[in-house]
Amino acid sequence: MMQWRAGTVVDEVRRWPGAVEYTVALQDAEQPRVRALAYTAMVGEPAVGERVLLNASALLRGLGTGGLAFVVARPDDLPPDPPPGPGHIVKARYTPMQQMLLAVDEQDSPHHGALEDADDLDGMPVVVADLHSALPAVLAGIRHMHPEARVAYVMTDGGALPAAFSRAVAGLTAAGWLAATVTVGQAFGGDHEAVTTHTGLLAARHVVGADVAVVSQGPGNVGTGTRWGYSGVACADALHAASVLGGRPVASLRVSGADRRERHRGISHHSRTAYGRALLTPADVPVTALPDAGLDELVRAQLTDLVGSARATLRVVDVPADGMLEALRTSPVPLTTMGRGLDLDPAPFLAAAAAGAHAAALSARP
Repeated sequence: MMQWRAGTVVDEVRRWPGAVEYTVALQDAEQPRVRALAYTAMVGEPAVGERVLLNASALLRGLGTGGLAFVVARPDDLPPDPPPGPGHIVKARYTPMQQMLLAVDEQDSPHHGALEDADDLDGMPVVVADLHSALPAVLAGIRHMHPEARVAYVMTDGGALPAAFSRAVAGLTAAGWLAATVTVGQAFGGDHEAVTTHTGLLAARHVVGADVAVVSQGPGNVGTGTRWGYSGVACADALHAASVLGGRPVASLRVSGADRRERHRGISHHSRTAYGRALLTPADVPVTALPDAGLDELVRAQLTDLVGSARATLRVVDVPADGMLEALRTSPVPLTTMGRGLDLDPAPFLAAAAAGAHAAALSARP
């Protein structure tokens, strides 16, 4: 169910590539002013004083990552039609906001020739993570081991569909930590579009020239408190794609020492299900020493159980923790997951950085 609201732009709060956040005064009095996000490629940039139509569903439900209104239309100033050009891949298909885009793998793409028969990643390491918040930590680990590594982010459609929703991607790209973002499936707005995770990975290797690829959903993990009902279960699919294409699958563990929910304590049940039950291909599972000795012991015991019961062969790789916290503190974007930062809960970021460091070590091998 959608909840629509009309309002007037009061001021601009902040902007980053592809998006502008505004304060909007609503016409009704339930919540006089709200934060609203405009994707510039879709609706342009509303001016102060302009009327806008908002989708306020997630905001009014009090959701976390999705707790914003979104500008759907500017009734008094429609954006101009884009100039004619190539591209016929529709994303956000059959919704009122569907877009027609040029995919890197379609016939009109200048890269079609490179991808037409491509089916090999040449051993490129592929780090797969459950949460979008792992991305900067994985990159910190990669740079800790291989500062010059060229990294591509393959953003799947389990969370936010527009890449512009992620301030982390904008900041990491601006800082030179990311060479390119490839949006796959129904996700859109990356430097390159791709139809599937498979062609997204191939584009990362053969178009971007990446040494390492990182795969995760966009911001906004979906979970239901059930064993299988969460968007991160697709981690197994991404690892399958990496394996089928001749990459090196690296499974990043979701770990927490501060989450009050028992199912996420130590190694999250999300990782245990995706890597233990859904995964059918071998993968490396990096781990590193955690500052909390009790938590470290718990994680290693859980990992032993996971490896022993998993359907696939999981190879545990112990990554030295020396310098890892310092590397994480160099991140050009804030490190935060589930509302907690590095100092409050270092475990998730250390686990992700360990996966990145291991992938970097693999990429540096002749």
